[in-house]
Amino acid sequence: MSTIFIFHPNKFISKEYPDVETHMYLVDAASMFMVKDPKRFEIVVASNLFGDILTDLGAGISGGMGLAASANLNPERKYPSMFEPIHGSAPDIAGQGKANPLATVWSASQMLEFFGHPEWAARLIEIIEEVVTEKTVLTPDLGGTAKTFQVGDEVVRKLETLKN
Repeated sequence: MSTIFIFHPNKFISKEYPDVETHMYLVDAASMFMVKDPKRFEIVVASNLFGDILTDLGAGISGGMGLAASANLNPERKYPSMFEPIHGSAPDIAGQGKANPLATVWSASQMLEFFGHPEWAARLIEIIEEVVTEKTVLTPDLGGTAKTFQVGDEVVRKLETLKN
């Protein structure tokens, strides 16, 4: 059973899934709870505006925009789902090699999970954790001096060790 928190005008969709525990909050209360008790949130269903507000807040309290991944899922698979880092194009640092690619890697992990490859999804998460805890190849947003491609190369190097 998953707990889903809904910030969407159509709160009644939860009636279609009676085995799933749901809670509804206004975005201001949800923002406070996200800061004070972030573990309360497992899945959030929100409109685009509230979703943008909450993902940026969540990124800020969990390490920064460079680590925040996003999945817009169509569980019925009738329409495409989308996986992306929440940081957008970051035009203020474009072309400078400062962007953190780990949110993109995390988004790829979410995509792999969605398409039925949980073992590869888990391995990408492990690699992200290794890179962040080792602290040897980090971009400036995480206190390092590495360029975007260097962090990407480190992720690839760790993936290649699986072949051996």
